[in-house]
Amino acid sequence: MVDSEGMPKPGQIVRVKKGRDSGRYAVIVKVENPRFVWIADGDKRKFDKAKKKNILHLHFLNEESPEVINSLMETGRVTNGKLRYALKKYNAAHSEVQEKGE
Repeated sequence: MVDSEGMPKPGQIVRVKKGRDSGRYAVIVKVENPRFVWIADGDKRKFDKAKKKNILHLHFLNEESPEVINSLMETGRVTNGKLRYALKKYNAAHSEVQEKGE
């Protein structure tokens, strides 16, 4: 899910395809330019030590976290707890879908 200009959006959930964190899920906390974003997961990658990633190394999911978006818009920051909550909520919703499909 990208905005109307084709850019990723803060608060969007992604899966890392390349690098040390491959296979892990994270949340975009900042869009630097059309090519790079900053991601964090609140656990291994804290908000204060977010990872700069090339968008070609990420798989963009059609999910956004309203809690993260609201926090970023209000204060420019987000707590690591909210990042963990957003990813836990996403994983719980999609594990139920997989169980029902099997």
